[in-house]
Amino acid sequence: MSVLVLVLAVGAACCLGFGFVLQQNAAAHAPLGDFLSPRLLLDLVRVPRWLGGIAFMVAGMVLGAIALSHGEVSFVEPLLATNLLFALALSRCRTRQALGRQGWGGLLLLAGGVTAFIVAGRPEGGDAVSDPLRHWLIIGVMTGLALLLTAYAKRSRLSAGPALLGVAAGLLYGVQDALTRVSGQRFSDGGWTALVTGWQVYAVVVLGITGLVLVQSAFETAPLRMSLPALTAAQPLAGIACGVGFLGDRLRTDTGALAWEAAGLAGIVVGVVLLGLHPAMPGGAVVRQRVRDLQPR
Repeated sequence: MSVLVLVLAVGAACCLGFGFVLQQNAAAHAPLGDFLSPRLLLDLVRVPRWLGGIAFMVAGMVLGAIALSHGEVSFVEPLLATNLLFALALSRCRTRQALGRQGWGGLLLLAGGVTAFIVAGRPEGGDAVSDPLRHWLIIGVMTGLALLLTAYAKRSRLSAGPALLGVAAGLLYGVQDALTRVSGQRFSDGGWTALVTGWQVYAVVVLGITGLVLVQSAFETAPLRMSLPALTAAQPLAGIACGVGFLGDRLRTDTGALAWEAAGLAGIVVGVVLLGLHPAMPGGAVVRQRVRDLQPR
C-alpha cells in the first residue's frame, strides 16, 4: 500500500507541476482589474492553455485525493512538494537552461529532505482526535493567517504580494488536503449519504476555489518563481500540522527522529526556494506599468 501511495503522490505532483506552469503562462496576460476577484477565473476560462493547466491540476488533485485516502497526510504532503521538480523540468524543456549548481543543489535538498522526513518520522495513521475544539483551532489558525496574508498582499508592493499570496494559498491547500482525507473516510464508512451530510466536502470545494483565485492572482502579477516556491513550501507544512494536529497521524518523537524530521523539513523548504528561483523557471512578462497599476493610490 505504501508503494501505491508513493506512486499516486508522485503522479499527483507531476500533474500539479505541469499545471502550474501552463496556468501561469496564461494568467500573466490576464487583466489586472480582476486581481483577487473571481472574475479572473471567468476571464481565464476562455484561454485554452489555462484550461489545459487546470486539467492537469484536476488530475493531480484526484490522484492526491486517492493517495490521501490510502495514506497519511504526513506521508503524502512531502511527496506533493516535489511538484516543483516537474515544473522545473517542463520549464527547462522550453528554456534549455542548464541546472547548474543551484538546480542540482535544490534538487538534492528537496529529494533528501523528503526522504529524511519520511524515513525518520515513519508516519503512521491513528485515531482521529474527536475534540472539535482542536479541529476548529487548527483550521481557524491556518485560514485566519491566509486571510491576513491576502489582505497584506493586496496593500503591499508587487515584489512581496505574489509570495504572500503563494503562502496563503499553500495554507489553504494544506487544510484542503486534510479535509479531503476526512471526506474520503466518510465516503468509505457511509457512502454518498455520509459524504454529502458532512461539512468537510463543502469546505474542500470552498477552499479549492479560494486557493485557485489566490494562485491565479499571484501568477498574473509576477513570474512563477515569485509565488510557486512559497506555495509549494507552505502546503506540506500546513498539511502535516493538520495531520498530526487532528487526523491522528503519528510521527516518531525521540530526539534523533525529531532532529532528522526538522532537518528534512528545512531541506524541503530550502530546496523548494532554490528550485523556484532557478533561471529556468518562467520569468513572465511583468512590465513597470503592471507594477504601477497595483500600487495603492
